[in-house]
Amino acid sequence: AVEIYIAPTYDSGDGWIGSLQHIAREGGCWVVGCGNLMQGSDIPEDFPEKSVLYPDENEWVNPGDSIVIAPGGEVVAGPMRQEGGILYCDIDLDKVVTARRALDVTGHYSRPDIFKLQVNVQPQSPVEFNEQISD
Repeated sequence: AVEIYIAPTYDSGDGWIGSLQHIAREGGCWVVGCGNLMQGSDIPEDFPEKSVLYPDENEWVNPGDSIVIAPGGEVVAGPMRQEGGILYCDIDLDKVVTARRALDVTGHYSRPDIFKLQVNVQPQSPVEFNEQISD
């Protein structure tokens, strides 16, 4: 089972942070979001149309939003928004065990007495051709 989920991404913002919190809550794991920080000044001068697209060298193309989220969804470090640096956090793996007792997505919801998964392992075709034409 995953204990530390690493999420390197170009995504950012409150919606993305909410997604990472959901992963932490449902997965009962630590989530480390590694954001991509970029300003207009980071774009090479020979980038086509740079002066049109990013006329302000200080404009934030992506604010970063690196973050660490504990099992259960609590933000414990970050988000680092519009600032460069290194985000540090002590991770206690014992919290994973505790979180999984609160929400066990594969354990106590498992009901083989009423639900059963059957998998047809025979080769299948994704397309079925029918030569009969109807009006």
